[in-house]
Amino acid sequence: MRIATFNVQNLRLRHPMGRPRFDGARDDDVPQDSGLQAAALDLADRRLTAAVLAHADADVVCLQEVFDIEALDFFHDHLLRDAGGPVYPHRFCFPGNDGGGRDVALMSRRPVDEVVSHASLTAVDLGLEELPGRKANIPVFCRDCLMARVGELTLFLCHFKAPWPDARAAWPVRRLEALAVRRLIERRVTGDENALWLVLGDLNEHRDIREGEQAIAPLTEGFAIDLMERVSETERWSYYEPGSGRYSRPDYIL
Repeated sequence: MRIATFNVQNLRLRHPMGRPRFDGARDDDVPQDSGLQAAALDLADRRLTAAVLAHADADVVCLQEVFDIEALDFFHDHLLRDAGGPVYPHRFCFPGNDGGGRDVALMSRRPVDEVVSHASLTAVDLGLEELPGRKANIPVFCRDCLMARVGELTLFLCHFKAPWPDARAAWPVRRLEALAVRRLIERRVTGDENALWLVLGDLNEHRDIREGEQAIAPLTEGFAIDLMERVSETERWSYYEPGSGRYSRPDYIL
Protein backbone atom coordinates (compact mmCIF):
# COMPACT_ATOMS: atom_id res chain seq x y z
CA MET A 1 0.00 0.00 0.00
CA ARG A 2 1.34 3.43 -0.97
CA ILE A 3 0.36 6.32 1.31
CA ALA A 4 0.94 10.04 0.77
CA THR A 5 0.47 13.21 2.80
CA PHE A 6 0.29 16.68 1.26
CA ASN A 7 -0.59 20.16 2.51
CA VAL A 8 -2.45 21.53 -0.51
CA GLN A 9 -2.61 25.06 0.93
CA ASN A 10 -6.08 26.60 0.99
CA LEU A 11 -7.93 24.30 -1.40
CA ARG A 12 -11.07 26.41 -1.59
CA LEU A 13 -13.82 26.35 -4.21
CA ARG A 14 -15.89 29.46 -4.83
CA HIS A 15 -18.65 30.31 -7.30
CA PRO A 16 -18.17 33.84 -8.63
CA MET A 17 -20.99 34.66 -11.03
CA GLY A 18 -22.23 31.09 -10.61
CA ARG A 19 -19.08 29.48 -12.01
CA PRO A 20 -16.86 27.17 -9.90
CA ARG A 21 -13.37 28.53 -9.35
CA PHE A 22 -10.49 27.65 -7.06
CA ASP A 23 -8.70 30.40 -5.18
CA GLY A 24 -6.49 30.76 -2.13
CA ALA A 25 -3.45 28.91 -3.44
CA ARG A 26 -1.27 31.74 -2.19
CA ASP A 27 -0.82 32.90 1.41
CA ASP A 28 -0.56 36.67 0.76
CA ASP A 29 2.87 36.64 2.40
CA VAL A 30 4.35 38.80 -0.38
CA PRO A 31 2.81 41.44 -2.68
CA GLN A 32 2.92 39.02 -5.61
CA ASP A 33 0.39 36.82 -3.79
CA SER A 34 -2.47 39.25 -4.37
CA GLY A 35 -4.06 41.02 -7.31
CA LEU A 36 -5.19 39.93 -10.75
CA GLN A 37 -1.88 38.33 -11.64
CA ALA A 38 -1.98 36.04 -8.61
CA ALA A 39 -5.64 35.19 -9.23
CA ALA A 40 -4.78 34.18 -12.77
CA LEU A 41 -2.26 31.68 -11.39
CA ASP A 42 -4.67 29.97 -8.98
CA LEU A 43 -5.78 27.37 -11.52
CA ALA A 44 -2.19 26.75 -12.58
CA ASP A 45 -1.23 26.16 -8.95
CA ARG A 46 -4.04 23.65 -8.54
CA ARG A 47 -3.07 21.86 -11.72
CA LEU A 48 0.45 21.50 -10.36
CA THR A 49 -0.99 20.09 -7.13
CA ALA A 50 -2.98 17.58 -9.17
CA ALA A 51 0.11 16.65 -11.19
CA VAL A 52 2.09 15.94 -8.01
CA LEU A 53 -0.64 13.69 -6.63
CA ALA A 54 -1.07 11.94 -9.96
CA HIS A 55 2.65 11.23 -10.03
CA ALA A 56 2.55 9.93 -6.45
CA ASP A 57 -0.11 7.39 -7.48
CA ALA A 58 -0.85 6.64 -3.82
CA ASP A 59 -3.53 4.24 -2.62
CA VAL A 60 -4.41 6.58 0.23
CA VAL A 61 -3.86 10.35 0.22
CA CYS A 62 -3.96 12.43 3.41
CA LEU A 63 -4.48 16.14 2.77
CA GLN A 64 -4.33 19.29 4.84
CA GLU A 65 -5.99 22.68 4.22
CA VAL A 66 -9.04 21.49 2.29
CA PHE A 67 -12.03 23.76 2.90
CA ASP A 68 -14.83 21.24 2.48
CA ILE A 69 -15.97 18.08 0.73
CA GLU A 70 -17.29 20.09 -2.23
CA ALA A 71 -13.83 21.48 -2.91
CA LEU A 72 -12.28 18.02 -2.52
CA ASP A 73 -14.80 16.40 -4.87
CA PHE A 74 -14.38 19.09 -7.52
CA PHE A 75 -10.59 18.83 -7.33
CA HIS A 76 -10.81 15.04 -7.65
CA ASP A 77 -13.37 14.92 -10.45
CA HIS A 78 -11.82 17.62 -12.60
CA LEU A 79 -8.20 18.53 -11.93
CA LEU A 80 -6.88 15.24 -10.58
CA ARG A 81 -8.62 13.17 -13.24
CA ASP A 82 -7.44 15.56 -15.97
CA ALA A 83 -3.89 15.08 -14.68
CA GLY A 84 -4.20 11.32 -15.12
CA GLY A 85 -4.45 10.63 -11.42
CA PRO A 86 -6.10 7.60 -9.84
CA VAL A 87 -9.80 7.38 -9.09
CA TYR A 88 -10.44 7.76 -5.36
CA PRO A 89 -14.02 6.64 -4.72
CA HIS A 90 -13.69 7.06 -0.95
CA ARG A 91 -13.31 10.73 0.05
CA PHE A 92 -13.76 12.40 3.44
CA CYS A 93 -13.52 15.95 4.75
CA PHE A 94 -15.18 16.89 8.04
CA PRO A 95 -15.44 20.35 9.62
CA GLY A 96 -12.58 21.01 12.04
CA ASN A 97 -11.52 23.76 14.41
CA ASP A 98 -9.49 25.99 12.11
CA GLY A 99 -10.94 29.47 12.21
CA GLY A 100 -10.18 29.93 8.53
CA GLY A 101 -12.00 26.76 7.48
CA ARG A 102 -8.93 24.72 6.56
CA ASP A 103 -9.69 21.09 7.30
CA VAL A 104 -7.92 17.76 6.93
CA ALA A 105 -9.18 15.35 4.28
CA LEU A 106 -8.61 11.85 3.00
CA MET A 107 -8.93 10.14 -0.38
CA SER A 108 -8.60 6.39 -0.83
CA ARG A 109 -8.99 3.92 -3.66
CA ARG A 110 -9.19 1.15 -1.09
CA PRO A 111 -12.31 0.73 1.06
CA VAL A 112 -12.15 2.73 4.29
CA ASP A 113 -13.55 0.61 7.09
CA GLU A 114 -13.77 3.31 9.76
CA VAL A 115 -13.45 7.10 9.89
CA VAL A 116 -13.59 9.11 13.12
CA SER A 117 -13.11 12.84 13.65
CA HIS A 118 -11.65 13.96 16.97
CA ALA A 119 -12.23 17.67 16.42
CA SER A 120 -14.38 18.01 19.53
CA LEU A 121 -12.04 16.21 21.95
CA THR A 122 -10.67 18.16 24.90
CA ALA A 123 -7.62 17.54 27.05
CA VAL A 124 -9.94 16.46 29.86
CA ASP A 125 -11.54 13.85 27.59
CA LEU A 126 -8.11 12.32 27.09
CA GLY A 127 -6.99 12.57 30.70
CA LEU A 128 -4.36 15.19 29.85
CA GLU A 129 -3.45 18.32 31.74
CA GLU A 130 -4.93 21.44 30.17
CA LEU A 131 -2.73 24.33 29.11
CA PRO A 132 -2.42 27.01 31.82
CA GLY A 133 -4.98 29.75 31.34
CA ARG A 134 -7.05 27.86 28.80
CA LYS A 135 -10.61 26.75 29.46
CA ALA A 136 -11.19 23.03 29.87
CA ASN A 137 -13.80 22.84 27.12
CA ILE A 138 -11.50 24.11 24.36
CA PRO A 139 -10.78 21.38 21.74
CA VAL A 140 -7.28 20.00 22.02
CA PHE A 141 -6.70 19.93 18.25
CA CYS A 142 -6.35 23.19 16.35
CA ARG A 143 -7.86 21.46 13.32
CA ASP A 144 -8.55 17.77 13.89
CA CYS A 145 -7.01 14.36 14.25
CA LEU A 146 -8.87 12.29 11.69
CA MET A 147 -8.58 8.57 12.31
CA ALA A 148 -9.17 6.26 9.36
CA ARG A 149 -8.84 2.48 9.21
CA VAL A 150 -7.96 0.93 5.87
CA GLY A 151 -7.83 -2.82 6.30
CA GLU A 152 -5.43 -3.59 9.14
CA LEU A 153 -3.80 -0.15 9.03
CA THR A 154 -5.04 2.76 11.15
CA LEU A 155 -4.09 6.28 10.09
CA PHE A 156 -4.04 9.37 12.29
CA LEU A 157 -4.19 12.40 10.02
CA CYS A 158 -3.14 15.69 11.65
CA HIS A 159 -2.35 19.34 11.02
CA PHE A 160 -0.78 20.84 14.12
CA LYS A 161 -0.63 24.45 15.27
CA ALA A 162 1.64 26.62 13.12
CA PRO A 163 4.54 28.49 14.78
CA TRP A 164 3.40 31.73 13.12
CA PRO A 165 2.96 34.44 14.32
CA ASP A 166 4.26 33.56 17.82
CA ALA A 167 6.47 30.47 17.88
CA ARG A 168 6.90 30.59 21.66
CA ALA A 169 3.13 30.61 22.28
CA ALA A 170 2.50 27.91 19.66
CA TRP A 171 4.99 25.42 21.14
CA PRO A 172 2.86 24.27 24.14
CA VAL A 173 -0.23 24.04 21.93
CA ARG A 174 1.62 21.76 19.53
CA ARG A 175 3.05 19.76 22.43
CA LEU A 176 -0.47 19.15 23.75
CA GLU A 177 -1.61 18.05 20.29
CA ALA A 178 1.27 15.57 20.13
CA LEU A 179 0.38 14.20 23.56
CA ALA A 180 -3.25 13.90 22.49
CA VAL A 181 -2.39 11.92 19.35
CA ARG A 182 -0.18 9.62 21.39
CA ARG A 183 -2.98 9.07 23.89
CA LEU A 184 -5.42 8.22 21.08
CA ILE A 185 -2.98 5.69 19.66
CA GLU A 186 -2.30 4.14 23.05
CA ARG A 187 -6.01 3.74 23.68
CA ARG A 188 -6.53 2.30 20.23
CA VAL A 189 -3.79 -0.33 20.28
CA THR A 190 -3.68 -1.26 23.97
CA GLY A 191 -2.33 -4.78 24.33
CA ASP A 192 -1.64 -5.24 20.60
CA GLU A 193 2.08 -4.98 19.93
CA ASN A 194 1.55 -5.90 16.28
CA ALA A 195 -0.98 -3.16 15.56
CA LEU A 196 -0.32 -1.24 12.35
CA TRP A 197 -0.67 2.53 12.54
CA LEU A 198 0.77 5.73 11.11
CA VAL A 199 0.68 9.40 12.07
CA LEU A 200 0.68 11.60 8.98
CA GLY A 201 0.39 15.26 8.16
CA ASP A 202 1.80 18.72 8.56
CA LEU A 203 2.97 18.75 12.17
CA ASN A 204 4.54 22.21 11.72
CA GLU A 205 7.78 21.07 13.32
CA HIS A 206 10.72 21.79 11.03
CA ARG A 207 13.09 18.89 11.53
CA ASP A 208 16.11 20.92 10.44
CA ILE A 209 15.58 23.61 13.09
CA ARG A 210 16.84 22.60 16.53
CA GLU A 211 16.03 25.14 19.21
CA GLY A 212 15.55 23.07 22.35
CA GLU A 213 13.24 20.09 22.59
CA GLN A 214 10.76 19.60 19.78
CA ALA A 215 7.09 20.07 20.61
CA ILE A 216 6.28 16.76 18.91
CA ALA A 217 8.85 14.82 20.95
CA PRO A 218 6.11 12.68 22.59
CA LEU A 219 5.60 11.15 19.15
CA THR A 220 9.13 11.07 17.78
CA GLU A 221 11.22 10.20 20.84
CA GLY A 222 10.88 6.55 21.77
CA PHE A 223 7.33 6.13 20.47
CA ALA A 224 7.23 6.26 16.67
CA ILE A 225 9.81 6.08 13.90
CA ASP A 226 10.21 8.99 11.50
CA LEU A 227 10.07 7.14 8.19
CA MET A 228 11.57 10.08 6.31
CA GLU A 229 14.84 9.41 8.13
CA ARG A 230 15.17 6.41 5.80
CA VAL A 231 15.34 8.74 2.80
CA SER A 232 18.61 10.37 1.78
CA GLU A 233 19.12 13.71 3.51
CA THR A 234 18.94 15.71 0.29
CA GLU A 235 15.49 14.28 -0.48
CA ARG A 236 13.82 14.79 2.91
CA TRP A 237 12.59 18.35 2.33
CA SER A 238 8.91 19.08 1.71
CA TYR A 239 8.86 22.88 1.95
CA TYR A 240 10.87 25.63 0.28
CA GLU A 241 11.00 29.27 1.35
CA PRO A 242 11.69 31.44 -1.70
CA GLY A 243 12.70 34.43 0.41
CA SER A 244 15.41 32.64 2.40
CA GLY A 245 16.21 29.85 -0.04
CA ARG A 246 15.83 27.39 2.84
CA TYR A 247 14.57 23.84 2.42
CA SER A 248 12.79 22.30 5.41
CA ARG A 249 10.28 19.64 6.39
CA PRO A 250 7.24 20.36 8.55
CA ASP A 251 5.56 17.19 7.21
CA TYR A 252 5.83 13.74 8.76
CA ILE A 253 4.98 10.09 8.36
CA LEU A 254 5.56 8.35 11.70
